[in-house]
Amino acid sequence: MSSTRSTDLWLVRHGATEWSESGRHTGRTDVPLTAAGETAARALRERLAHERFAVVVTSPLQRARRTCELAGLGARAVVDDDLAEWDYGAYEGRTTAQIRSDRPGWSLWRDGCPDGETADEVGARADRVLTRVKDGELPAALFAHGHLLRVVAARWLGQPAADGRLYALSTAAICVLGHEREQPVVWRWNDVSP
Repeated sequence: MSSTRSTDLWLVRHGATEWSESGRHTGRTDVPLTAAGETAARALRERLAHERFAVVVTSPLQRARRTCELAGLGARAVVDDDLAEWDYGAYEGRTTAQIRSDRPGWSLWRDGCPDGETADEVGARADRVLTRVKDGELPAALFAHGHLLRVVAARWLGQPAADGRLYALSTAAICVLGHEREQPVVWRWNDVSP
């Protein structure tokens, strides 16, 4: 790698759960990985085996911690509560279609959730994670959740938290953020290759 390019931050979304497969908003409900989710998480081990992470950080929720463990990095991982998924409040466990039947035109990114978080509140947590990572040794690997990691990417790039809506993210996907010279960039996004 040239001195003008760095890969500082690896984002890893947890493997599939029953709720993620059915499109249910899964914030703080601590659901386990499905058998397919565990298989996908194990496949991450080979994909990450050649990387030398200075630090590994995971969400406190079991789907992220288990993914980290199956990827071979669980013994090194530090739990960070700020990496927990978006708090969906009253919309926890509901699909977007179900929410929109009661609230037409609803957007998580614009409207947030009753008794839950707004995009800016999730952005504040993402900023705290990024500050801790940037103040520590790099590269770092973060094991977390779809919406939260999308916000992390937006904040890395200096965008508003709500711009996370622009970054689709599959389960068991790897993303790589870094710098090209001094510019924060995305080097890889939503990589689910075997």
